Amino acid sequence: MISAGTVRFSPRYACLTFLSSVLVLIMLVPANAQSAKPQQPKNSNQTQPINPTSPNVLSPDAQNNSALSVQGGQRLMSEASSAVSAQDYPLATKKLQDARQVFNQVSNFYQELATSFSGIDNRLADSQRKKALDTAQMRDDATYQLALVHRAQNQPELAVPLLVQIIRSQNPTRDLGKKAYQQLFELGFVDAPFPASSGASNPSSDRPANQPNK
Repeated sequence: MISAGTVRFSPRYACLTFLSSVLVLIMLVPANAQSAKPQQPKNSNQTQPINPTSPNVLSPDAQNNSALSVQGGQRLMSEASSAVSAQDYPLATKKLQDARQVFNQVSNFYQELATSFSGIDNRLADSQRKKALDTAQMRDDATYQLALVHRAQNQPELAVPLLVQIIRSQNPTRDLGKKAYQQLFELGFVDAPFPASSGASNPSSDRPANQPNK
């Protein structure tokens, strides 16, 4: 029987054992390092596939929702009407100002197209000119509503210039021109009614919805 106390290891054997252990560690380290290496993120700028059914067609919804369009201006007018109903006059003012600007820009663009096609294709020129006039009417309607909102907030200094602009654009004999002048008369900015038979005893019924009584 060999007792535990009699076991002896030679220095050569111990050296070989140590070297073997070191070699094993050297071989394991690169493998572990490779497995711990983080994965590179995928390229987020990869080209998206094109829809084969309509690769170059802009949907009508996208056109109608564009800010610079008749539909965009009408949407702003609708939002302004809702704000007036809720007596949120600051929001209504902002929406009407935006709508007025949109209609004015679109009207100017149509007029430029009409001028460009004049003498070249009169059919197109007349069509664009009509669109310019129709959109200008929408602009003046938005301007009139904006003037009413200013009046509802006791801001005649802001309403008067808008009403004068409407009369200049529409001319005093048209319906909207007459309404604008009546507002000026009620505000006391002018002292003579138009037409003369309307009289001061017939105040305008045009008011923003839910305007507080004065």
